[in-house]
Amino acid sequence: MEENQTVNESGSSHHHHNIDKISAAGLLIAMGIIYGDIGTSPLYVLKAIAGSEPINEEIILGALSCVFWTLTMQTTIKYVILTLRADNRGEGGILALFALVRRHAKWLTIPAIIGASALLADGIITPPISVASAIEGLRIKFPDIEQTTIVKIVILIISLLFIVQIFGTKKVGYLFGPFMLAWFSMLAILGVVWIAKDLTVLKALNPYYAYELLVHHPGGFWILGSVFLCTTGAEALYSDLGHCGRGNIRISWIFVKICLLLNYFGQGVYVMGLNGQMLGDRNPFYNLMPEWFLPFGIFIATSAAIIASQALISGSFTLISEAIRLNFWPKIKVNYPSDQKGQIYVPSINILLWIGCVSVVLYFSKIAGEMTEKNIADALALNKNLDLAVLTKSSEVLLSSAMEAAYGLAITMTMIMTTTLMAYYLYAKKFNLWGIILFITIYFGIEGAFLIANLQKFPHGGYVSLIIAGIIALVMYIWIRAFKIKTRMTEYEKLDKYTESLKELSADITVPKYATHLVFLSNAGRASEIENKIIYSIFQKRPKRADVYWFVHVDTVDDPYTMEYKVMTVADDDVYKVNFRLGFRVPNKINLYFRRVLEDMVKCGEVDIRSRYESLNKHNVIGDFRFVVLERFLSYENELPFWEGLVMRAYFFIKQYTPSEDKWFGLDSSAVKVEKVPFVIKAIENINLKRIPWTANGSSNGGH
Repeated sequence: MEENQTVNESGSSHHHHNIDKISAAGLLIAMGIIYGDIGTSPLYVLKAIAGSEPINEEIILGALSCVFWTLTMQTTIKYVILTLRADNRGEGGILALFALVRRHAKWLTIPAIIGASALLADGIITPPISVASAIEGLRIKFPDIEQTTIVKIVILIISLLFIVQIFGTKKVGYLFGPFMLAWFSMLAILGVVWIAKDLTVLKALNPYYAYELLVHHPGGFWILGSVFLCTTGAEALYSDLGHCGRGNIRISWIFVKICLLLNYFGQGVYVMGLNGQMLGDRNPFYNLMPEWFLPFGIFIATSAAIIASQALISGSFTLISEAIRLNFWPKIKVNYPSDQKGQIYVPSINILLWIGCVSVVLYFSKIAGEMTEKNIADALALNKNLDLAVLTKSSEVLLSSAMEAAYGLAITMTMIMTTTLMAYYLYAKKFNLWGIILFITIYFGIEGAFLIANLQKFPHGGYVSLIIAGIIALVMYIWIRAFKIKTRMTEYEKLDKYTESLKELSADITVPKYATHLVFLSNAGRASEIENKIIYSIFQKRPKRADVYWFVHVDTVDDPYTMEYKVMTVADDDVYKVNFRLGFRVPNKINLYFRRVLEDMVKCGEVDIRSRYESLNKHNVIGDFRFVVLERFLSYENELPFWEGLVMRAYFFIKQYTPSEDKWFGLDSSAVKVEKVPFVIKAIENINLKRIPWTANGSSNGGH
């Protein structure tokens, strides 16, 4: 007998959540969570574009034109208009997109791994550069402040930010929303004041100036590496779709984009006023401010920079929770601080991101110091009579400037992978083929150009983000590959083959009773099958007599919030199999869900869960439940192919640092037995061992 039910936990209302709904609270949360990264780009984009060469008005106009059309083509059209349509029941991000298309082609796993790992790497680079760029505004008010002091302040702020994560992004969003509203308003006002001084800057709206810069100006193409920094937060915008909703993102983006462009163009007016000069240590962003406003501006900018980090951190939590359920990442603890959809906190990832961010700050502060020493040495080699104090100040390389080289390269890879998956999504949805070809041509062209331009950053620090992304991608590859190896090598048996044996064991009073209800967690997706290792555990390892045997399987489905189950009665009142179908965003609370299944079955009269001991049964006492979780370890009895052996050794090495299966499934530890089972991929063959006879005196021939 089989029946379909839905597990109606409180979270199931999320299924019907309208992601196109627009609300004041939703707009406030969107403002606070998802625009930090892209919203603080004005702190460093024009500074990076102006670079260390004399300022040329044509270059600035061309770069501003590139900024405008990048924000329009990349952020607005690709992400806000097109990619946000590819929601997986309200969830966004590269892995949610992968879950929508993975059944169509196995090779899509590759762009998903590359894109996800690069996005996580970007989450480690974003907080340091955003916070450092803002804090360096203190140098305008305090010219003598030392680099080491800046580094300490940046590390302190980043550390406090990661502590805040434990409260959940809903509270963080309400807290940060008003700050970001003030930030974007400030960007717009400062921009308008400066644009009014020279309206000719609006010529940059014409794509002709971008074309002239990229095609005809010597070295103009390489400026794209700096221009790209204006759109790095677009991927986080898509990742945080589940936190804020599509409607709130689209409406708030109109306001955000206008404010950003006004500020970029205002900075353009200031920079073009320095035509022929070197930008030096001037920051175009802070130079827009009147002197009396500077302290307030630095405070608001610092607040916004702190919030900038939030976009990638919350996106990283979302990404990891999806990766775990899709078998891309080790099973680690995921917390749900509130009942709002998409609100999650991953403690171990929070710690790893913090360690990564602090390490990036320390590493690039060392690089900045070395670059400063080189600049001083080069200047003294040309003129030994220079004042050392003045030279040291003028030659100093700022922390944010050193980190710019590491920023952008990884996220370009993510954007290209998102384009690949999105193109396949459009194909799977049977969109117009010529439209898909146009989409691929335009965005592979744009992002390919950005990638080439960003590659020049590789030897100057870009390798840092790629190394981080490479390590993350390696872990993901090991996990998904090991999962496939385990799936391929797991042996299954027909459950009905052992039904009579289970009933006989249940009735055999000569075997001590192990539990009234014995529950095994099974990997067998088919209702009629069970793993060989479970049969071995019940009958051979230690005979486990129980009154009722339960086999529970959890199937992760592509729909993020599915909560369903099926029950198959193998033998009335003796053997049952329960299959849960849970979405990749549903918490793993199997203890809770199983209890709900029992309640439903008792109401329907399908099972009696009372104790079978006479003294307890007559008082309607519920029988005890015992869960058995079988954890594998790599057997010594293996003759492994080299590559698979390497993958499995790496898998089990990582696994020893992750929570046990019972904790991952949310089981009550007092009622769980964890059994270690050897994992044999291929038994050792061709053992050259022969038997020899014993001699009459009791010794063997020819041996010691």
